[in-house]
Order: sequence, then structure tokens, then C-alpha cells
Amino acid sequence: MPYIIGTAGHIDHGKTSLIKALTGQDTDRLKEEKERGISIDLGFAHFDLPDGSSAGVVDVPGHERFIKNMLAGAHGIDLVLFTVAADDGVMPQTEEHLDIVHLLGVKMAIFVITKADLVPPARIAEVEEEIEILTLGTTLENSPTISVSSVTGQGIEALKERIAQILKSGDKPAPSGYFRLPVDRAFVLQGHGVVVTGTALAGEVKVGDSVRCLPGDLLFRVRSLQVHGHAVETAGWGQRVALNLAGPDRAAIERGHVICHEKLTLTSERFDAFLEVRPAAAKGIKNHQRVRVHMGAAERLAKVILLGDQAKLEPKQAGYCQLTLAEPLLALRGDHFIVRDETARRTLAGGAVIHPWAKRHKRGEKDLAARLAALHNGDAAKLGETFLDESDVFALPIESIHQFLNLREEEARRQIEQTPNLRAFSAEGEKVYTTENKWRRLTEKLLGVLKEFHGAHPLAPGMDMEELRGKLGLNLPPKIFRVVVETLINNKAVAKEENLLRLASHRVQLGGQEKSLMDKIKKLLGEQPLAPPDLKEIERLAAVNRAKLNEVIRLLERDGSVVRITSDMYFLAGSIDQLRTTLKKFLTEKGEMTAAAFRDLIGSSRKYTIPLLEHFDREGLTIRIGDIRKLKAPSSGTKPAAH
Repeated sequence: MPYIIGTAGHIDHGKTSLIKALTGQDTDRLKEEKERGISIDLGFAHFDLPDGSSAGVVDVPGHERFIKNMLAGAHGIDLVLFTVAADDGVMPQTEEHLDIVHLLGVKMAIFVITKADLVPPARIAEVEEEIEILTLGTTLENSPTISVSSVTGQGIEALKERIAQILKSGDKPAPSGYFRLPVDRAFVLQGHGVVVTGTALAGEVKVGDSVRCLPGDLLFRVRSLQVHGHAVETAGWGQRVALNLAGPDRAAIERGHVICHEKLTLTSERFDAFLEVRPAAAKGIKNHQRVRVHMGAAERLAKVILLGDQAKLEPKQAGYCQLTLAEPLLALRGDHFIVRDETARRTLAGGAVIHPWAKRHKRGEKDLAARLAALHNGDAAKLGETFLDESDVFALPIESIHQFLNLREEEARRQIEQTPNLRAFSAEGEKVYTTENKWRRLTEKLLGVLKEFHGAHPLAPGMDMEELRGKLGLNLPPKIFRVVVETLINNKAVAKEENLLRLASHRVQLGGQEKSLMDKIKKLLGEQPLAPPDLKEIERLAAVNRAKLNEVIRLLERDGSVVRITSDMYFLAGSIDQLRTTLKKFLTEKGEMTAAAFRDLIGSSRKYTIPLLEHFDREGLTIRIGDIRKLKAPSSGTKPAAH
């Protein structure tokens, strides 16, 4: 079972000396650290366990100026060795480090009272009492305490045994999801390219795998892997891993980036979270307060938006909030984060992500608290349903869902397809998912819009499909809209004719006024069958408004009584049949015809002859070649279009 051991504690409380006593390895690697005698950045080692395995060790700096570096290495820790010097006792950074470890959800700890050789037993007892008081109400309450001296070796063997015992008894299920490694070091190795190191939070990676760097969305290939200085073919969660990457030239990878499986693609610029305010935040956290957020190895400037009616979270209070980030980062459900003040002087709060791609919330939003609680504490089987119901997008592919659930794609698909109240369907070959609740709301709205349209336009045979899609006011791509429509057609709720959609129960009901107008239009078009009046003239002669005229003439067009030649020019269908026969006979005999010859043939004007010829071109009877028309040869097995 892979484990990560981390240190915590005030500056000069012996963290680095303790790791050297336990492992024989000096984690201070920088020249400045050697010269100043303090840890400035993260240090790394490994601790050999009795079963032959090794646990990774991350040694963090204790100085208040380097809390940023401490936070970059504190994620992924399973067991913390929390140092408190026997002579100093609990100090400011002791308290801040304890807040950080508590907020990151670390549950296994050993409080190591260092420099035990410098004080009498009574002082050790006093420090133990200070630790007991300090840890009350935290995840580290009731953790064991051991006194040691890194100089004399006092207690070191007992500490080694206790570390092995705690790690062996620790219950640590494999984390779900794909490979993720927050980068805490990145450098170029001459002749080898980019090397990154970090603590793998989930999944596994193999030599030759393709991995993604987020944010930035660059793809790399894993050239080689090392764990504790040894080359390996596979590495994964709970291990300190070094990856040698091959990829784009001049690729800038730095601390705060995440190397992850290529199936992880989405980053966050705002997320919903559960936030706990620590006592050190004496003034609490106000709505819209600017802060610094630390997640994994990343640091971001952010703004806290408290959700609900609260204008402020007081010390020791907890609640839901939304964090908006100045720059994106990779965040998944359940990821822990730390909130520090904008000036980076103190730790204020921390919490866990509950929705990594949350939408902007409105004040007084209905049922918001209940929906946030469902995302935070809800049944795992219902998380997918809650996520899909909350999404602004009507239906989502599995790629979005598995990243939200933080599961591998096949696990997410299995879980989602076993969840009641979800609907899966294919849209142009892509399988997508939505909730029955959203499907019901959409179909009810669609049917309602059609009903409204029929009420306003009783003579219209149906509503244009694109107009209908626009009226729904949803983020509904055409391919998904078509699936919804087809389902409603199959259920005999709606009927479709060409690009028009109507309720299946809708019938055009003609009154006496409409029938009279139809007769009047046909009469006007028939008075000069080869030079009929346009719509503007019919509107004047029939003394009818344009809206009513449009509705009635569309009915005549649909029943085949008239033929539309242009947007405002109609002919009786019989006249078009007669013209078609005349034109076909002429071309069969003569072979070709000019527009002028057609005008002379039918005894009409250019106003009508050009649109008529273009109509017969569209119909497929004729084909235009320069200034002449010829009969279009019919395709094999097809007939020329006819009315």
C-alpha cells in the first residue's frame, strides 16, 4: 500500500533533522538552505518500512514566509509527523500548520516533541498538554505523542515502529478517477528534456502513456518514470513520482500545473465549495472578500461569494460558498483547498470542492441550499442525476459526467446507467444523458409553445422547427432537438410535415370568411393566368390585411391550388401545368430556348418569364447554359419533378 509521510510544525522545531534521523537523507537541497540552516522549499526523501516497501516523505518549510511552499507539498499526505520543540512548545506556525493539516482532511498524525534532550520530563508533560488543547475539535485530536532527540537518538526507534504500525493499520482505499499529479518541481535535464515531480493523487501512469498538462491543455508522452530514485514502468496514487516527458518544444510546466490522464480536459474558473473558517480568522470571512486559494500545488487569487443569506462567516462557522478564480486550475469534486488572506499573511479557512464548474448563482435562488447539500452529502448514486439536472446544457456526453463524478469513464457509465430517473439517447451517433425531469420539462414546454402558436395562428399548418427551437430558450443543439422531436412524433404527440411541426391534434379549421377569401384569391389569379397580380395587388383588390392573406395563400399552396414562383408571385397550379407542357413540347422539338423566345411563346412580359424559367430550373425540368435553356436529362431511375 503506497503512503506519503509529511512534516508540519514551526520553524526550527527540527523537521528536517527528524527526517534525516529517520531516513538518513538530508532534505535540504538548496545552497541557501545549507547556508541559513532553515528549510525554504520542499524537500523529499523516502522511509523504508518493515515489509520492504517505502513511503514517500515530503519535508515542508516552517517559516511563515514560506507557507506557500509548505502548502504546495501538503496535499496527498497520509501521515503527518507534526513537530513541536520541547523548549519552545506550541508557536504561531504550529497553530497555522495544524489548521492547514486539519482543513486538508489529514486524519493520521504523530505529534513529535523534538529536542527532548534539552528539557526535563516535566516540560515534556507541559508540551503534551499544549498539544492536547491545540488539537481539540480537529481531525488530529487524540493523535499519539512521542518525545525524541535527533541529536542523541532518543525515541527515534520507537517513532519508526509507531510510523510502521499506524501505516499498516491505516484504511486507505484506492482513490477513484484517472491519474493526477500536481507538479511541485519542474526542471529541464540536459539531454533528457522536461522532468516533473509530485505526489500522485489518483490513478496510475505507465511509460509510453499520453498525459495532459492542465491548465494549458498540452499533451506529452511519458519517456520514463522514477519512484524513490528507481526506474519503474508503472507508478500511481500515493507515490512520489518523477516523470520525464516528451512533448512540445519550449513547453512551460511549473509548480501548480497538473499532469493528468488525457481524458481529463476541463478546468475551473469558479467552483462551489463547503468552507470551514478557522479561529485564526479573527474577523471571519466576508461576502466578496478577496483571498488566495491553494489547491494541490497551485495558488490562485480569488473572490469568495457566500451562498445563501449570509453576509459573513464567523470564526468556527462553516457554510457554502462559490470561489471565482483569477486563473483556471484543475479541480475535481472532493478536492481540498486552503484559503489565506489576500496578503498571504495568515490562513483563514479551507474546505472541499462540491461542484467544479458551477454556474453563477443569483441571490435568493430557489432551493439553492438543498441542491448544494445534495451535491455535498448526497447519495453517490444520485450525484450524476443532480449534476445533470443542475447543468445548463440539456444533455451531456459521458466525458463531462465522468470528470464531475471523478470516476473512470467505464465506472461512470455503469453508475449512471443504473441510476433511476435518467434518460440516455443517441444524437448523431453520440450517446448523451439527461434526467427524466429535464426531458419532461422540455417536452411540456415544446407542446405548450406549439399550442400557443396554434392559438395565435389557427390557419397555419404548423410552426417552423428552427423558430420552435429558438422559442424554447434552452441550450439545445439541433441534433438533440431532432431526437426530442422524433420521440414526440413516435409517441403521436406531434406531427411533422416538411419543416413544419404541429400538435398531432391540430387541424386547420376554415371559417366562411377564409373560404370566401380562398375563392377570391383563385379568381384574381385566374383573370390573367399568365400575368397574375402580386401579393400587394391581391391585398388591395381583396381588401384583406397581409397577415391574413399570407395564411390563406399558404393553405392554397399546401392543397396544391396555387404554386409559389417568388416570395410575392403566385400562379394557379393549372396555369403552371399548362406552361410546363408548352415549354417541354417546344424544347423537345427545338432543343433549346432563350428567355426572349419563352416570353414570345407565352405572350407575357419579362417580369414573369424570368421567374417562371427559374422555377422550372429549380423543379428540374430545364437546365440553364449561359443564356439558353435545355431540357434536363433525367437521372437514372428518377423522374422529373412534377406537381
